[in-house]
Amino acid sequence: MIAETVCSAVAAAGLGIAVVTAYRKRYLTAARVAAYALVPLGLVMTGVVEWLADTAFSPTAWAGFGVLGLSWLLFATTRTVERRRGGTRKERKAARESAAPAATAPGASAPALGQAPSRGQSPAPRQKPAAQADDDFSDIEAILKKHGI
Repeated sequence: MIAETVCSAVAAAGLGIAVVTAYRKRYLTAARVAAYALVPLGLVMTGVVEWLADTAFSPTAWAGFGVLGLSWLLFATTRTVERRRGGTRKERKAARESAAPAATAPGASAPALGQAPSRGQSPAPRQKPAAQADDDFSDIEAILKKHGI
């Protein structure tokens, strides 16, 4: 009985604040305050407040809250483990596929294999990949040689 009276008073006060806010020409805020103010009144009218009062003193209801807490704990734990592993199975598979070297550069319309030498010309000399270079500065040396330095 007291809970219904308190909820009704809160709803009436909230609607009063909404009227004052609308008078100040802040209609969007007034509508939002009115929406929040009507929630306790709706809960009283549907019987949720009475159900909550009965539930608060029920051992079965508290056991149900314990089961819900355990469920939430399991969800949180599995999500944490999933994040440490690097996502779901689909996400890991997509990451492996995207890590494979592509024949075309992003946004390119043709493969980046270079042009074939025309007849009578010798193919361009191949350079060693940077990963096989003996020294860390070999690519810098190649750039300097290219520019004549």
